Amino acid sequence: MSQENNYLTNLNLNPLFRDMYDYLLDSGQRSILFMDVMRRRGNNYFQTIKKGEPPVLIFDYEILLSGRTLKRPVNYDLARIIPPKDNSINPNSRPIIVIDPRAGNGPGIGGSKRESEIGDALAQGHPVYFILFHPEPVFGQTIADVEQAEILFIEEVSRRHPKAPKPAVIGNCQAGWAVAMLGADRPDMTGPLVLNGAPLSYWAGVQGKNPMRYGGGLLGGIWMVSLMADLGHGNFDGAWLEENFESLNPGNTLWTKQYNLYANVDTDEERYLTFEKWWDGYSDLSKEEMHFIVENLFVGDKLEEGKLTLDRKKIINLKDIKKPLLLFASEGDNITPPQQALDWIIKEYGSTKEIKRQGKVIIYMIHPNVGHLGIFVGSKIAQKEHNEIIKSIDIIDALQPGLYEMIIVDKGKKEGVSDYDVRFDARDIKDLIALNDGKQEMKEEDADFRRVAAVSEINDRLYNTYVSPWVKMFSTETSADILKQLHPLRINKYIFSDTVNPFMPIFKTLAPLVKKNRSPVSPDNLFLSIEKNVSDSIVTILNSYQKARDQFNEAMFFAIYENPWMKMLYPEASQKKKPFNEQEKKEGVQIQKVSSHVKSSKRSTGKDK
Repeated sequence: MSQENNYLTNLNLNPLFRDMYDYLLDSGQRSILFMDVMRRRGNNYFQTIKKGEPPVLIFDYEILLSGRTLKRPVNYDLARIIPPKDNSINPNSRPIIVIDPRAGNGPGIGGSKRESEIGDALAQGHPVYFILFHPEPVFGQTIADVEQAEILFIEEVSRRHPKAPKPAVIGNCQAGWAVAMLGADRPDMTGPLVLNGAPLSYWAGVQGKNPMRYGGGLLGGIWMVSLMADLGHGNFDGAWLEENFESLNPGNTLWTKQYNLYANVDTDEERYLTFEKWWDGYSDLSKEEMHFIVENLFVGDKLEEGKLTLDRKKIINLKDIKKPLLLFASEGDNITPPQQALDWIIKEYGSTKEIKRQGKVIIYMIHPNVGHLGIFVGSKIAQKEHNEIIKSIDIIDALQPGLYEMIIVDKGKKEGVSDYDVRFDARDIKDLIALNDGKQEMKEEDADFRRVAAVSEINDRLYNTYVSPWVKMFSTETSADILKQLHPLRINKYIFSDTVNPFMPIFKTLAPLVKKNRSPVSPDNLFLSIEKNVSDSIVTILNSYQKARDQFNEAMFFAIYENPWMKMLYPEASQKKKPFNEQEKKEGVQIQKVSSHVKSSKRSTGKDK
């Protein structure tokens, strides 16, 4: 007994050993709690599938129209958001329609918390509607079918509010370009359009910064999409899209996301599980939809080029959008950088004078650092932007034609609540060119991407002629489901479920005991500091790998598509895009080169105003 007391006394007298003891106890407890969170995430995966992957909305809603009952059925529905009791809704106020992205995930993230696009609109008295979708598409549905369904949904919203202005439509990411297409095709239907993190200029970007745009060229174009859809028995598995997004930042995907949970497991458990419930809810696209998207948008860039058609009907041109357009982008977005959200304005209009001549109102807002998901998920970093956008919907509709930047100025706190001023500063096309390193409209890169489109078309024809029939012959619903469940992102979820892994129930038993006897380590603990330093070193290594990989891919892309042989095989790709109409020819619209200092001197962040 005396020896034990002696040991404890020495332990107390030696700060190093005391720090080690406290750290080992804390890290052991955190490890148990972390594994229990992984267990719950795995269980949530199965429960979500069993329930049909419903939206992660926290608001009650009722389905008004089901897309599956339409003449051209689709997997979309129109829902009315039922306001909470503490929200007073004015039926004559402009309705707000929110459309979430269908880019591999399920719906509802735009209303997954009270402070969100839907929550802000409800708080300001607007009737709110939500266009959601189911995880499985109707067999053979097309983008044209989806657009027709959305037209019917918007008509239904307008019918329900005959005395209100036309609905404002908010499109997030993938839904943003879909809203832009709808606004160009049917400019009579809506009020202002808000596009958050929406790519419209798919070839745009800055060399050394935006590597995702090279992916299609390095894979040989669209044929890979056709192959994956054939293996999926006519459906493209949305998990592949998520894997693309996650591969952009291996430091976060492979380490930071998990480490942050481990380090803050006492406070971040529910936040992590709420987000993962949406992130793990994969939704498919039909082969026809995915083929259209990749061929015409991401590889072909036909929407920006003014060559896009739906069902071989009229050309969809972004110049046909009549209503005010607000574009929200971020410099911290590595999926849709500002150039991809805004460069189409440069190419389509050429000058601010032309924007005014055509009576258009185009507004942009650029956040300095929020990531792609933060633009529309309702991140605290971008919360004020969402709130002020909703507040400004009717003001936007009254602006004079021109190009504007939306500036939000923090006035400090009033009675404990942040207060902001919003203004719309007139801008020039040169301000947008400055974001693109001051380069002219016609870049050598554009010719490279046109060669990618040409190669993609040939490869896809070869695949569909000689390979696709054989793949389809051996593909069944069963084989497609097996391939789905073998996807690494799915395995990473369900392998921790206690319905699959017999070792996980141990953590279910231990977690409540740990929470009851939790002993967090002191923030100034030496070994905790070592842990954080090791974590930072791992992130640095992964970031270095990412940088080297991206530089290699970019160099490989240009080595292939700027090769003299490639230029000789596809000479038409090097031709400069012709002006869109005769008026532009007469006016001789040109885009002047802008020096790099314009970027800092012209574009305001609001801090110097």
